[in-house]
Amino acid sequence: MMSRGTPALIFWLAAATLALIVMFTIVFVIFGLAPEGGDPHRGVVGRAYYTLLHALDPGTIAGDDGSWIFLLLMFLVTLVGLLIFSALIGVLSTGLDTRLQDLRKGRSLVLEEGHTLILGWGKPVFTILSELDIACEGEEDPVVVILSATDKVVMDDTLRERSDPGNLRVVTRHGSPIDVDDLILARPEMASATIILAPLEEEEPDAYVIKVILALTQLLQGREVERGIVAEISDPANLSPARLAGAGQAVLLDGRETIAKLLVQAARQSGISVAVQELLDFDGHEIYIEDASAFAGIDFGTMLLKLEDCSVIGLLGPGDEVELNPAGSRVVGAGDRLIAVAEDDTVLALLRESGTVPDFEQILAADDLPHPPERVVILGWNKGAQSVITHFDAFLAPGSEIHVVADPELGRPPEKGRHQRLANTDVVFRHGSTADRSTLEDLELERADHVMVLACSDDLDAQRADARTLVTLLHLREINERLDPGFSIVTEMVDERSRRLAEVAEVDDVIVSENVISLLFSQISQNHHLAEVFTQLFSPEGSEIYLRPASTYVAVNGRVNFATLVEAARRRGECAIGYRTSAEAKNPDSAFGMTMNPPKSAQFRISPGDSLVVLAED
Repeated sequence: MMSRGTPALIFWLAAATLALIVMFTIVFVIFGLAPEGGDPHRGVVGRAYYTLLHALDPGTIAGDDGSWIFLLLMFLVTLVGLLIFSALIGVLSTGLDTRLQDLRKGRSLVLEEGHTLILGWGKPVFTILSELDIACEGEEDPVVVILSATDKVVMDDTLRERSDPGNLRVVTRHGSPIDVDDLILARPEMASATIILAPLEEEEPDAYVIKVILALTQLLQGREVERGIVAEISDPANLSPARLAGAGQAVLLDGRETIAKLLVQAARQSGISVAVQELLDFDGHEIYIEDASAFAGIDFGTMLLKLEDCSVIGLLGPGDEVELNPAGSRVVGAGDRLIAVAEDDTVLALLRESGTVPDFEQILAADDLPHPPERVVILGWNKGAQSVITHFDAFLAPGSEIHVVADPELGRPPEKGRHQRLANTDVVFRHGSTADRSTLEDLELERADHVMVLACSDDLDAQRADARTLVTLLHLREINERLDPGFSIVTEMVDERSRRLAEVAEVDDVIVSENVISLLFSQISQNHHLAEVFTQLFSPEGSEIYLRPASTYVAVNGRVNFATLVEAARRRGECAIGYRTSAEAKNPDSAFGMTMNPPKSAQFRISPGDSLVVLAED
């Protein structure tokens, strides 16, 4: 019984105390023993209370007066009581200390409900916490629970050093997410959303993620998580088993494909990463979904100009089907919901209608833009390189070329000189160091339209991979300065801290792969419908984000309101969602000239080089 811990010890000590009091009470009552001067505690209950006072308080015996037998018995009561009560205090102290140690180790049950649960630990945690803190502004006591095999003290210390949770309360627990017994501590059945992080140290991270999903499914036993389970799968071949494991609740991000799609879009149009970053983070304007029953019967083309503070980009049907940039004649139904870019979900919920009228005289007729063949150079190789090539082929015009240069010691690039013929492009592979100047000089970069630098993250850690990328970028900058008009440069970084260093090389776009996935986690954890929205935005099929010359929509050197730009885009079957000023394109303090979701009444002076951010099919 004693080996069962503190509760058993307390029980037996309490039983011993009770037995002591009962035994001596019976002796006092039978033999009629009492203190001199009268007994203030008469009867059995009174005698038991008198005995209890002596057992608990050793000082009580000092006031006793009576026969030597009475005094001896009181002394024995006090002595035994002192031993038992001291042991009880010791047991309670030890038990409390043990409990505090368990709390420090993160082995206690989470008491919160409606929390966001993060399973795993790593650098993405800090970005996710920062975004969730902004997303939960206005909520009362928002809580995030983190369950990880990392020591709780390490997690708590790191969180204090590297993040400011703001209004967010962070609770950490130590345990393996693939162990159901440990998973119970985080109470996933009470969580509003669950985010699963793949451990970088695992050789097969997808297998680990699938095991975590299986553990969650077993624990939930059919109960639905309010906003679902979000996880990243790095190999598309593992998507099907992961979906089966998730039993319809898991929203799976194909990290490799997502980054590849974003890199290709950024390579083809400078500045696209700024627009995407604005939509992905919660600091600024994001995509929200709101009930549209108030506008039932209105066609989608009219809805584009209807709201003053929001840019409508699509509809969510009654069956949860996402329609981005549908036909202007598409009528809003009673069960449809609006998909729109807004500063906050509360702003969208107001549905404030716009009274701004477009200036129809400023709108220009659409011209068919030529799509000549392009020459793309890809420097570096990683697991996502083949996806980049495939997505480039979907966007490029027939007759285009892709030249890939990869170091044979980093990654597993194809054989040197091997050609690959795709639908629209010829792909040529060659070996060489991308950080070597002579290798870059031999690539005839004066003929290149776009140059992409991929992080060698498969074989190098984040800092070494980014350092190698930065060296390559400095060489490219010097080469590009000699050319007119030159080529666009887009690069993939692993660590967010390397982004500022890349600005020195005047790169057109920098995609931080780790940061993009973290931002997607944060967005989808708040609304699982956004997974399909971003999938369509990043895919070659359907509508994507484009930056197009504003001068092709309205007259140059004049002032127009944003409603005029929206109407000009609507006539071409596009949704205008922002504006970029070329004069501020190199200024990070002004968001590189990007203004997303301006009010319909906002005025812009159209200058050569300015761009309109639109959702369009091509």
